[in-house]
Amino acid sequence: MNRRVFLLGVLGCVGGCATTGRAGELSVAAGERGGMYFDFATLLAGQLDPPSRVVETQGSLANLALLGSGAAQVALTLADATGAADPALDLRALGRVYENYLQLVVRADDPARRVADLAGRVVSLGAAGSGASLSGERMLGTAGLAASVRVEHLRLAEAVAALVERRIDALLWSGGVPTPILAQLPDIRLLPLADLLPGLRTAHGSVYEQVPVPAGVYGATHEVSTIGVANLLVCRASLPDDVAAAVTRTLVGKAAALVPEQALGTQFLDVRSLIGTADLPLHPGAAEAYRDLHG
Repeated sequence: MNRRVFLLGVLGCVGGCATTGRAGELSVAAGERGGMYFDFATLLAGQLDPPSRVVETQGSLANLALLGSGAAQVALTLADATGAADPALDLRALGRVYENYLQLVVRADDPARRVADLAGRVVSLGAAGSGASLSGERMLGTAGLAASVRVEHLRLAEAVAALVERRIDALLWSGGVPTPILAQLPDIRLLPLADLLPGLRTAHGSVYEQVPVPAGVYGATHEVSTIGVANLLVCRASLPDDVAAAVTRTLVGKAAALVPEQALGTQFLDVRSLIGTADLPLHPGAAEAYRDLHG
């Protein structure tokens, strides 16, 4: 890991108090522009003191690679991607920041009503290096479609254009609801995914859970049951404790300012959710900050 020195800065804390010091700039590995990773990272970076640098990437797997190279010190990733990461990364969690919704999108006039109906068709599973690409491959495997679906790996804007132009039949996106670029499309539907949940959990563990996409999102008249995966803010174990604690205090003390517009009403941050980091242990600096703030 990059061993440059990080100096602690001014950070807000619960109840309006603050601690003083200085801080070096962090690099936060985010995701694609237009997605919740990028929006959340931008909000977080702006609340740190001094404001930190957001690195645009293709998603979870690319972010973990940046941690490994030292090009980023903090990263966003799906919980299922951490389980597939190289143990040598020695990952630690700073917090569970929100839920990602797997959204399998088709055109409104498409005959498909469930995942099995996509057999023999063309589906984008997200950009190579994204968390959606990993979740999507697992999803197709669980549905028995790994050999029958023609997979492409397109970034979100490219996948949206390809869907509209009928060059692909479906796209998988992992993000908040509603995702703005999808909400701008007048004639789309989400396919329900919850029937794949038992198989995914059996094969890959309890990181997957059933979540509802509310009626009205993307013009739907009924709630759609899909699959959620926790988003974690992570670092390597070698991140200095004071830096990990500083970021954690920002997550708690600035929670209201860290919810992207696309997630208002469906996502929020509080300590009960922040410490629920599944099988990934908290960084000691983060754990100490949570204890200091809430006992």
